[in-house]
Amino acid sequence: MLSRHTQFMSRRHLLQFIAASPFVARNAFAEGLRPSDPMEWAPRDLDKLIDNPKQALDVFDFEPVMKKNVPPAHFGYMATGVDDEVTLRSNREGFRKIELRPRRLVDVSKIDMSAEILGVTYDTPIVLAPTGSNRAFHPDGETAVAKAAKTGNHLQILSTVATTSIEDAIAARGAPVWFQLYTTQRWEVAESMVKRAEAAGAPAIVLTLDVRSPAKWETFVRLRRTDTRDCGSCHGLNDYLSRKPNFTGIDLGGVSSTIVTNLTWERIKRLREMVKGRLVLKGILAAEDAKLAADIGVDAIVVSNHGGRVEDGVSATIDVLPEIVAAVGDGMPVMVDSGFRRGSDIVKALALGAQAVCIGRPYLWGLGAFGQAGVERVLEMLRFETRNAMQQLGAPSLKDLTPAMVRRV
Repeated sequence: MLSRHTQFMSRRHLLQFIAASPFVARNAFAEGLRPSDPMEWAPRDLDKLIDNPKQALDVFDFEPVMKKNVPPAHFGYMATGVDDEVTLRSNREGFRKIELRPRRLVDVSKIDMSAEILGVTYDTPIVLAPTGSNRAFHPDGETAVAKAAKTGNHLQILSTVATTSIEDAIAARGAPVWFQLYTTQRWEVAESMVKRAEAAGAPAIVLTLDVRSPAKWETFVRLRRTDTRDCGSCHGLNDYLSRKPNFTGIDLGGVSSTIVTNLTWERIKRLREMVKGRLVLKGILAAEDAKLAADIGVDAIVVSNHGGRVEDGVSATIDVLPEIVAAVGDGMPVMVDSGFRRGSDIVKALALGAQAVCIGRPYLWGLGAFGQAGVERVLEMLRFETRNAMQQLGAPSLKDLTPAMVRRV
């Protein structure tokens, strides 16, 4: 009989062999950790990628195409989480804890997905979240994203560190675009950017709250090490902000980072007084902060953990959404982002009280894979899946999606 030590070592060697298998690694990347029963007869084949957006069956089909097309450092910037990437994974795992409770015998021959977001009606509650440096993924960058948003009449939020100006994004969208704001350490910079965005026609300023320390992006660094290009010849850390169009003509006063350590509720009050249009806070994860935001006249909040990019070990947004919705009641709209990949994910959030759902990485996968056509296809599939999920649930419109239609398990 084998000794306990020998059994342990044999098992360890077997697991090491399995873990080193290219087949296992390839399928783990493509599919994640799924149960072996039921058997998967058609796993995603990373050796046979789609070559046309219409071939995609889901948004995940675009990610490996983007990885093939985009330089390793740029892909790593998009894909990375922070530290152990626990929150990055938790955002997806959170949806598995919530089941849908469909109602039968409801007429769903007509589905109305129109959503009113701060007084403006869009064809869908699916919003394009702010993502930086889109031209790192495709030459058309945020312009392609804006044109895709126009095709499906989606609300778009433009990042402070976009590679397209707020003026050009609004022109491409053909309608107002919200502007996401990093105040930076200098209040004067924030003032200048707010004035510029509002002058361009941005009806809402979306202040991001959660970038307070340098992010330890291990996936990004590991992929950057495989990049054979001389990245330093094009840009460096000290000129990161000055290279972004939205900072053109603004005196940065030596500021070179979006990290903000001096942002307080007093400054939020000051910003509320300065912003002429709507003020939205992005990065809320605690009911207490949601209440404070409502008390000082913030117009809406986005429940967000930045897609797991800035802090690890925090809750999945779908997990904290119900308590935040309960905290603000009907007094303030609540939006949500981080980890949304399927129409079923979207309807779960809407049923739990979110008025809109913001997506980020999926449309970047489409952009990096096929440009504007890829973004359009990603949004088309998400709309299709959301519509189907509403029909199956027995919800002809967004107002019919209620907490009774979901159950935590």
